[in-house]
Amino acid sequence: MELQINDSILVKSYIAGDEKALETLINRHNQRISSFIYSKVLDRDVAEDIFQDTFIKVIKTLKRGKYSEEGKFLPWVMRIAHNLIIDHFRKNKRMPKFEGSDDFNIFSVIKDEKLNAEKQLIKDQIDSDLTLLIEELPEDQKEVLIMRIYKDMSFKEISENTGVSINTALGRMRYALINLRKIVDRKNIVLTN
Repeated sequence: MELQINDSILVKSYIAGDEKALETLINRHNQRISSFIYSKVLDRDVAEDIFQDTFIKVIKTLKRGKYSEEGKFLPWVMRIAHNLIIDHFRKNKRMPKFEGSDDFNIFSVIKDEKLNAEKQLIKDQIDSDLTLLIEELPEDQKEVLIMRIYKDMSFKEISENTGVSINTALGRMRYALINLRKIVDRKNIVLTN
């Protein structure tokens, strides 16, 4: 049986100049990171761009010797990807979009232009907390919730996209919201400000 070199050794090798070590790391975690990004943006091209940007950031940080999370390579990369996803949604929210609201964000329903900086920070934090909570839902519920909240799709469109009846889509949305409440209670998170 081939012994797998652990991530921290590969990171050290790469910092020491072994380009192959980074290739091994990317190949090892490619699927997991790509799926994570795609589940948030639901667009192959955007996901590909964010994936590339994530690894550009990873490479820059490693080359500068700023990486210090011993043995926690994947969670660190996931955090970078997560931040880039949030940046993507923020950027798109500021751009005028007239076709479907792909960049729909849970807080774009709150049309308060006079938000002070502190409130905006709290809202951004809640938004990022919510993204992580949604990740914990069962796949079918998560899919409906993302389509409904982030993609602003009707239940008819969700039904057509997922191949289930409108009633099933409604049921999944209801369970997703019930489960989100349970997760919030379990983690004792305050989602208000």
